[in-house]
Amino acid sequence: MRSLLTALVIVASTVPALAEVPRVVATVKPLHSLVAAVMGDLGSPDLIVKGGASPHTYSLRPSDAANLEDANVVFWTGHGLELFLEDSIETLAPKAKIVELSETPGIELLPVREGGAFEAHSDEGHDQDHAGLDHEHGEMDMHFWLDPVNAEAMVSEIAATLAAADPEHAATYKANADAERARLATLVTDIEAKLAPVKGVPFIVFHDAYQYFERRFGLAVAGSITVTPDTLPGAQRIKELHEKVAGAGAACVFAEPQFEPAVVGTIIEGTSAKAGTLDPEGAGLTEGPGLYGELITGLADGLVDCLGR
Repeated sequence: MRSLLTALVIVASTVPALAEVPRVVATVKPLHSLVAAVMGDLGSPDLIVKGGASPHTYSLRPSDAANLEDANVVFWTGHGLELFLEDSIETLAPKAKIVELSETPGIELLPVREGGAFEAHSDEGHDQDHAGLDHEHGEMDMHFWLDPVNAEAMVSEIAATLAAADPEHAATYKANADAERARLATLVTDIEAKLAPVKGVPFIVFHDAYQYFERRFGLAVAGSITVTPDTLPGAQRIKELHEKVAGAGAACVFAEPQFEPAVVGTIIEGTSAKAGTLDPEGAGLTEGPGLYGELITGLADGLVDCLGR
């Protein structure tokens, strides 16, 4: 019996231990979903901005700081969106490989559009709506995940990063990434077909988060209510938007789950426009690998439901 136990110990000691899967953190739900898809059954990344919270107004919690401190890899969009990490991410995650997905090779970045309705305004009321905003000329729009073709490039970058951190599971990361890119390619085809009937119908959104989605699928956005979601428009801006809705023949004005503003009713009052809701960050969705496809499909469904009435 003793000889058998000794033999088992010897055999066990000669079998190489499986490499530990790295601790991974992602900042926002769409990125977290893509990372989770690449990790698959190997593990689940931690998410910072959970539930219906928005990265525009999020405050870091002690549990978030603890996850970052323990992380081996952190995925975030980069400078400009997750302002709660803007000056502290390297300090909070001292041992992590920090990946700015906005720098992914092959990704298309678009500049922030000027003005709440994407055009220059010089009137006093509109200038007041800009007060306190730190958008600089040349700043890039960080909602780049809303183009599924960009998401395909991000999946490749995520897989390469995880493979470098965990070479033993590199083949699994690659296989998972290949499968996710195939799903994303199918998603683009499906969304193009779904949106085809409403491509030329103008609409207004709550904040200018959608230009990647618009560009990919050829939509006719007429403007936004506000430049950033934490700065609601003043009286002059509301008047401008009311005129914009009427003049452009906008069929719908869309709010968002996190910031649904009472001003939408005022803006569409007396016009033929309807009110709808779009969710660009997955606030109302359950986190996980399936969220990204649900997010993009949900945007298309919301647009078709309102614009196609």
